[in-house]
Amino acid sequence: MQTTSIRHTMPTLLYGLGDLAPQISEETMRYHYGKHLATYLNNLNALIPGTKYETMTLEDIVRRADGAIFNNAAQAWNHIFYFATLSPNPKSTPTGVLGGAINREFGSFDNFKTTFLAAGTAIFGSGWVWFAKDKHSRLSILPMQGADNPMCEGLTPLLTLDVWEHAYYIDFRNRRAEALAAAWERIDWRIVEERFR
Repeated sequence: MQTTSIRHTMPTLLYGLGDLAPQISEETMRYHYGKHLATYLNNLNALIPGTKYETMTLEDIVRRADGAIFNNAAQAWNHIFYFATLSPNPKSTPTGVLGGAINREFGSFDNFKTTFLAAGTAIFGSGWVWFAKDKHSRLSILPMQGADNPMCEGLTPLLTLDVWEHAYYIDFRNRRAEALAAAWERIDWRIVEERFR
């Protein structure tokens, strides 16, 4: 019986490429979403035919693959997840169950924000800074290099910011801390709250 290969495609954004400005410019989005993400997906689609990964979802590939297939699948998944967290009209702070959990784990939302942004700024080289929960809903901040993803450690991602230079160099040059602080302003905590449930 022949299996059908899955072709991984570009997600549709719920906002225009210029709608996140001035924190994230349209030019950055044209390259970051339109070229970088597209390249990871195209590379993955070229790598998986004839492999055990060709019928898997993107998430399953991230959990099971290694090497070039993992790198392209994880970078694609990470970017899709990141872009889906941003909004031109974001809810600026978490409330409800997630807001309470952050206050318990980190002392306050301000402490959480400071810790998260510092973790992202301190990553050596390229990577992602993650906010994730474990199966008991305990929260953690994970600075991870390369394409690494908390799913590979059995965790559920809630939020990420991209600290690869392609995410911010057009707008901020080498000022990573400023770039992360700007991207933070576009995080929609409604979406993060949904992921926490």
